Amino acid sequence: MSNIAAAGAFPLCDHTVNRMGYGAMQLAGPGVFGPPKDRLATLTVLREAVASGVNHIDTSDFYGPHVTNQIIREALHPYPNDLVIVTKISARRGEDGSWHPAFSREELTQAVHDNLRNLGLDVLDVVNLRGMFDLHHPVEGSLEAPLTVLADLQRQGLVRHIGLSHVTPKQIAEGRRICEIVCVQNYYNLAHRDDDPLIEDLARDGIAYVPFFPLGRFTPLQSSTLSDVAQRLGVTPMQAALAWLLRRASNILLIPGTSSVAHLKENLAVSELLLPDDAIVTLDAIGREHVQ
Repeated sequence: MSNIAAAGAFPLCDHTVNRMGYGAMQLAGPGVFGPPKDRLATLTVLREAVASGVNHIDTSDFYGPHVTNQIIREALHPYPNDLVIVTKISARRGEDGSWHPAFSREELTQAVHDNLRNLGLDVLDVVNLRGMFDLHHPVEGSLEAPLTVLADLQRQGLVRHIGLSHVTPKQIAEGRRICEIVCVQNYYNLAHRDDDPLIEDLARDGIAYVPFFPLGRFTPLQSSTLSDVAQRLGVTPMQAALAWLLRRASNILLIPGTSSVAHLKENLAVSELLLPDDAIVTLDAIGREHVQ
């Protein structure tokens, strides 16, 4: 079993969590829609993750919808005292699996109650408000109205802490004027480095940064460079990419997802993977030119 504590820990809401967490998105069916093909396998991978020391799980009730949270509840409830479950709201799914903004007071309130019910909780540890002005890229637009609703739900005792997802630095600054923001979840990896300055700013303020898509949007040349480094180290490209993220900044929390126990063990093994300095230099160069 991997020692995931070797990757370090970081404060998140009222807890200090291991930096290697777990993302539950892949527990739903294809396209994050409908039930999984093998429900028993999803239960097994969740239980294995927690047994291995994972104490930070990322989810949302719009995964499925409802499917992923119901699986988490079946697998892990009653939850360990140190487990932090972070969920997201502000999107809804169409009958065809499409994604739509859900920013109204009624939609946000219903989403919080749906998460509570399907996770079997009285209060949600952390709720991320996801920017939904564009599905694929963070786009400027005021989050004041929906974030004020979420802050109201926090004052009602339904939510402990608030985070943001799929957002710009301007939106984060706006959000921090409304309420405390404990984490930011954005698209970031070796090849997509636009958030480099933001990560540094958040680290200074003790705010967790949670990257998603660790292998997203690599060019063939970038992929080849990553594969070469991974082969030299005797690891997979995903392991090398995750190890680089752990080395990148101490406030980065990882949430790699999988529905396979074997793949889960590969991901968790990264906690003990120390990249040599020459590998760091090579990997750093992959996305430096894309930093804005």
